This record gives sequence, structure tokens and C-alpha cells, in this order.
Amino acid sequence: MTNKPVLLDSITDTHDGIRGQVVVSGSHGGMYPAALASAAGIRSVIFNDAGIGLDQAGVAGVLALAEIGMAAAAVDCQSCLIGSAQDAYDRGLISLANSIAASCGVKSGMSVQAALEALALAPVPNGCLPQIQETRHEFRLEGNNHPVVLVDSASLVMPDDTNKIIVTGSHGGLIGGDATRALKVVAHVAVFNDAGVLSDEVGISRLPALDDRHVAAVTVSHESARIGDARSAFETGIISKANNHARRSGAEAGMNLNIWLNSL
Repeated sequence: MTNKPVLLDSITDTHDGIRGQVVVSGSHGGMYPAALASAAGIRSVIFNDAGIGLDQAGVAGVLALAEIGMAAAAVDCQSCLIGSAQDAYDRGLISLANSIAASCGVKSGMSVQAALEALALAPVPNGCLPQIQETRHEFRLEGNNHPVVLVDSASLVMPDDTNKIIVTGSHGGLIGGDATRALKVVAHVAVFNDAGVLSDEVGISRLPALDDRHVAAVTVSHESARIGDARSAFETGIISKANNHARRSGAEAGMNLNIWLNSL
């Protein structure tokens, strides 16, 4: 394509200079990332499908963007690394296109670069998705001295969350492969969605990075909890992977997350 797209490893990295641009993001295609893309005023966007998962949460935002006339598509999580826009650009294969993107010629199985050629013809969106309130809920488990914080996006973690049990709706992959972005604080426990445990196990790459910071970290299966929904992870999540610190605290694959947290 004539103009290279804007590459954002996380859609939370949007800025004023990208209005009207075509964006490739390493984020999952759920409702919260879609709302951020809409608020940023971009022309069209490609996300990662994060394994699609429970209730199709990994692409719910991609589909919703059609309602405001924004062309959006998702790449197959097995074709490239989640959290890396460059890898999506280089290797990604489209798994799903919303109706606006499809009308531009974007199809399942198409390379991201071919899809971008088609998206150069995308119409300007005619509306904006409703803002999603920063979903945050804090409480204590009976017999546990560490508060539990539910945040739908790891970007919502605050400095005061140090040493808390943090359950996120975010994928477990390092943003841009950067270990410093594994989590904003040193938590007691950190929980992510495995987003399909993607190629090179990037869907769980935050776990070893957090081992290095002495944080017990696990992912829950994308089939057991809606990505982008921390409450879903807390209530129905099944642990799929655990780092060394989490295993020493009793976490095991196949265990109900809630049961493990209540045992700490």
C-alpha cells in the first residue's frame, strides 16, 4: 500500500496523530479495544482474534465496529504473535472481517498486507462506539489478607495495586515482547487470559517475565472466560498455565481459578 499503516502493539497506545489512519494492533479484538479505536478516530483497524474464545469475545469489538461504519478485521492468533503489530503485519492471516471490511474486499485467509491494500478504500466511520467505563472492582476474599482487584484491561492497573491479587481481562502476552510491560506493579498474584496460547507460546509470555519479579502469575483458558472481562475470569476461569511462583502456591492447569485464589 502507498502509506504504511500505523503499528500499535497495544491499542492503548493511541495518540492524536493517528486520526484518520489505518491501524494494525497487537491487541485482541474485544469490546474495550474496539471502543478505544473508535474514540481515537481511526479509519480502520486490524486486531488479533485471541482464539475467539468464550462467547466470541476475542472478536466482539471487530463485529461491533460495523455498527458505526468502521472497517475492522482480525488476524488468526495462530498466524502471528499477539501483542506484536509488526508480526501481525509481517505474518498475519485474516480470520474474520466485519461487514464494512468485507465490502472493501477483505476475506478470511488473506494476508494482512493484502487486507491493508483493500482497507485503503475503507469509508470514514459515521459514528463512534459508546465509551466503556473503566471496569474496576476491588474486594477481599474471606481469610485472605490481599485485596482482589478486577480490571478488564491491564492498562487500568494503578500504582496502589502493588501486592494485590490482580485479575485482568488482558491477554497473557508481552506487549511488543517488552518484559517491562508485563504488569505495571509487583502484584501478589496476576491473572491473564491465554488468548489461545499462541505461536511461540506468546499468549503466556508475561508469566516467565513475572517469575523474574517474584509474582505468581497464571493464565485462564480463553474457552473458559471471556477475554477483556475480568469478572468472567474470576467467576468461570480455568487455569491453563502457571509460572513457577504460582505452581509453588498450588496453581495447576485445569484448576478453577476461584478455588486457587481462595486457597492462598
